[in-house]
Amino acid sequence: MATNWKKAIQPLLKKYKDKKHPLAYNNAYELLVMVVLSAQDSDRHINKLAPEFFTTFPDMKALAKADAESIQRQISSVRNFRNKTNWLMAIAAQIKDNKKIPTNLEALTELPGIGRKSANVILREMGLPAEGVIVDLHVVRVAPRLGIAQGTDPKKIEKQIMDALDAKDWDAGMAISFLGRETCRPTNPKCPDCVMNKVCEYYGSAKK
Repeated sequence: MATNWKKAIQPLLKKYKDKKHPLAYNNAYELLVMVVLSAQDSDRHINKLAPEFFTTFPDMKALAKADAESIQRQISSVRNFRNKTNWLMAIAAQIKDNKKIPTNLEALTELPGIGRKSANVILREMGLPAEGVIVDLHVVRVAPRLGIAQGTDPKKIEKQIMDALDAKDWDAGMAISFLGRETCRPTNPKCPDCVMNKVCEYYGSAKK
């Protein structure tokens, strides 16, 4: 029998409701910069270098005046730092002011270095209505395990989750990500402790 995901997802949403993203930002500007920097890098690493970066570039106006060399000096340990430097410079040149940071998915994804996942994270953390579902590496791994989506293509997984749930529950992406970080680990997932084990395909087949 097909799982009613609208109902089945509720315990997970309840568990992680209002839980803040692991990036330690203080405002929308810091969030935007840290989301760009964290692509293919760890949140922990970005959290470590962020305070010094934001002391040097406290807002979008300061970043817009920065040259590539001064930005690279701060982020040289970040993966893909040269491209990220160019993206940050282009974003700052375009936005120029913290107050002009976009507040919808379409405008955010038009910025350099920001795809759907990053835009969805920014909207969520700014407290804005979800226009999609966050699909990070954890979600790509965990959603097929649960059975709410199939495959490994983030865009297809996002669409499957959006189709399975009401728009008001699209924060499920972040909840699935938290589940993947804490419980549904790549190896030795803690299935007996999981709030989703009653409906999880992976756990169901492992018990047989």
